[in-house]
Amino acid sequence: QVQLVESGGGLVQAGGSLRLSCVASSGTFVTMAWFRQAPGKEREFVAAALSWSNVSPYYADSVKGRFTISRDNAKNTVTLQMNILKAEDTGRYYCAAGKAPNSDYSAISDLLYTYWGQGTQVTVSS
Repeated sequence: QVQLVESGGGLVQAGGSLRLSCVASSGTFVTMAWFRQAPGKEREFVAAALSWSNVSPYYADSVKGRFTISRDNAKNTVTLQMNILKAEDTGRYYCAAGKAPNSDYSAISDLLYTYWGQGTQVTVSS
């Protein structure tokens, strides 16, 4: 049974930074990503990274230039460095792992991902 365990959430003031980490207990995954869900809203894509070094990461427009996703394939981890946080970044952040993007599902689609973590809460105060 694959488990994804997130850590690093918390409360931070607007303009601050947080670093989220996610470790997979087993398995190898081409795509690992972060999604988030704010209260009363649908889950949305944040960022994704492939294990292939020649493919650039994917980012939601709302986080480009502020967030950076990175992977350590040897340790089966994915991290999300979040800078210049805004109140609208508040939400529960979920790590996801899945196969390679394909003609059916892109890296930004939650349908690509088979495994999900329990999430970690990020609250940004304004």
